[in-house]
Amino acid sequence: MTAGIRFALWGEDEDHEDEQLWALCEDAEGLFADPPEPVRRRYELRGFTAEAELPAALGFLVVQPLHEHGAPTREWYLEGARVLTARARGASGQDVTVEAVRSDDQPPRPAGAAAAVGFSLSDHQGRLLGHFRDLAEVQPVEEPPPHVARLLGCTVRGPLLEALEGRDDRPLGYRHLDALDSSGGLLARAGHPHVVDRQPSPRGPGLYDLTVHMEPQPPVAADVWRLWRGGRPVVPNLWARFGSEGRDHWLGPALVHRGPDRPAGATYHLDGRHVTDTEGFLCALGEAVNGPGGYFGRCLDGVADALCGGFGATRPFTLVWHHHEVARRSLGVQPLVWHPATFHDLLAFLEGERVEVVLA
Repeated sequence: MTAGIRFALWGEDEDHEDEQLWALCEDAEGLFADPPEPVRRRYELRGFTAEAELPAALGFLVVQPLHEHGAPTREWYLEGARVLTARARGASGQDVTVEAVRSDDQPPRPAGAAAAVGFSLSDHQGRLLGHFRDLAEVQPVEEPPPHVARLLGCTVRGPLLEALEGRDDRPLGYRHLDALDSSGGLLARAGHPHVVDRQPSPRGPGLYDLTVHMEPQPPVAADVWRLWRGGRPVVPNLWARFGSEGRDHWLGPALVHRGPDRPAGATYHLDGRHVTDTEGFLCALGEAVNGPGGYFGRCLDGVADALCGGFGATRPFTLVWHHHEVARRSLGVQPLVWHPATFHDLLAFLEGERVEVVLA
């Protein structure tokens, strides 16, 4: 159960233009679980011609189908990739077999692959690694079973009610689930459930319990949501008790809490005592600008967007970074596949965005 947190299920209207409320649910069960191990798949890059030396550990890869004139199309991503074998094809390059995780919410093959005349392969920095003629999954792996959760005591309306009661058999479109705070406002985005079953709820006449398939929320999200259930926190640094994953989830509820833009030239004070990772920097920056529970970007690109206006501060401004030595000592040393931002990376980023940093 979710400690009394209520939920709202939203979907599209009949014209697929506007969102409408499909259900209000009193509780949920099975929503939180450790995510399943990612499925590692094997792909053969046929007729590969290298533009740069391929290391054994490739990390994050970007695949783009190329159409008739060589123009790239929509990107398709592989994560944690490594080379298993490379077999020569004479003048036609090599057949390179890689093992990788296909990024979430992607089709089995790149969009437009059937009409492509070839593919490009790049790394996470956009460096071109090579081109290949065709892509094939070797020994396809079964998809893991969907995660099952239940939405309890739901007051159902609109197209969802029509479907549940058999009056409309059209497939339901886009939908998403919101966790609500005690006042009924948005607490956090909870996922994209697919309703697979329903039964009358023992919680009251006319209510339904809905069985859904959806990606689970990590258990740490439940701990974060409890701190936000009563509304925006008034105590700073509540996020500091969490690791990187919990801090990232903290920024979800924080997103809706931003103030009106103050005039340029203001000074903000960042409490750096708990800035031991990039997520901690983002939490502390949000609170420096907008107070406890405040938000000023969920990644550095998000901070750059926030600096364009509408998130509480107008550049140029001054940021006094207290206890900066914590970040200097901690950032950029986590053992991650991606290169984590260092203290100097963050300083250079802020300087480039016309934020004067004073180290205190």
